[in-house]
Amino acid sequence: MQEKKKDIRALTKEQLRNFFESQGDKAFRGNQVYEWLWSKGAHKFEDMTNISKVTRQMLEDNFVINHIKVDQMQRSSDGTIKNAVRLHDDLIVESVLIPTPKRTTACVSSQVGCSLDCKFCATARLKRMRNLNPDEIYDQVVAIDNESRHYYDRPLSNIVFMGMGEPLMNYNNVLKAIDKITSKEGLGMSPKRITVSTSGVPKMIKKMADDEVKFKLAVSLHSAIDEVRTSIMPFNSTFPLQDLKEALEYWYAKTKSRITYEYVVWKGINDRKEDIDALLKFCTYVPCKINLIEYNPIDDGQFQQASNIAIDNYINALESRGFVVNVRRSRGKDIDAACGQLANKQ
Repeated sequence: MQEKKKDIRALTKEQLRNFFESQGDKAFRGNQVYEWLWSKGAHKFEDMTNISKVTRQMLEDNFVINHIKVDQMQRSSDGTIKNAVRLHDDLIVESVLIPTPKRTTACVSSQVGCSLDCKFCATARLKRMRNLNPDEIYDQVVAIDNESRHYYDRPLSNIVFMGMGEPLMNYNNVLKAIDKITSKEGLGMSPKRITVSTSGVPKMIKKMADDEVKFKLAVSLHSAIDEVRTSIMPFNSTFPLQDLKEALEYWYAKTKSRITYEYVVWKGINDRKEDIDALLKFCTYVPCKINLIEYNPIDDGQFQQASNIAIDNYINALESRGFVVNVRRSRGKDIDAACGQLANKQ
């Protein structure tokens, strides 16, 4: 039985250099191949034109490049683009390009399906099939950067890990991908333009702080009352708000980086005065800003967007206490590309 070829992008630059030396070649060939793989985004060994045919064949004999393929691209009436991304094992994830007049943001996935069980999210209804590898995360960003340049005549400016999956449940691979995205040998993006959004895994938030990451942190909060939060995000019974609070305090003490709370207001679930009061209290623990997000239905009618009055009550209460509040209108709803809608319907 033939041994399975290794994905060459799982190798570090040093390992590539060592491989070439072991083949009796010069170590700098490893640098050339590494540049083709990451800076130039080569999909095939034959694309590596400054390397001899014999060397390219030797790479072909030993390795594969498990590159993603954009299987289907949909464009929304508001300019949002959604990619159905086919992985090397034929599983599919989705990623989204969100254009505004001043920026282009990539919303990328970190898992096939999701590890958590938020009841309002379509992705959570898919079982977690596997974590994405660093190169699969990286490739989503490259594809969206190319689309941004093609359709909007400008490079990608921001990245949010708010696609399919819980990034902190695929921590090592997400960090390796961000390393490549921010490296001069990769895309050279500033980590300050990257936001990792979590549903709130306290132990991993502390680990991020200890690892001195430079990107931004967002937390999908949606309620600051344990019973309410557990009813919509059942894993909250394992990671209650007190644990989350302590982890966020630890994060801020270590990083001095302000947190963003993502918060959807639903009719009859978290639109009461006591919900607002609880959020006001939670927001005093660490410096933060709040994004109130328009809800995107996922077919079953259990969750409904709160009234404009309820939203205004939140805004007025938060602003009167000096908190920064943004109301996020959904983009790409007509192609199921909005927050919580990514679910591989095809």
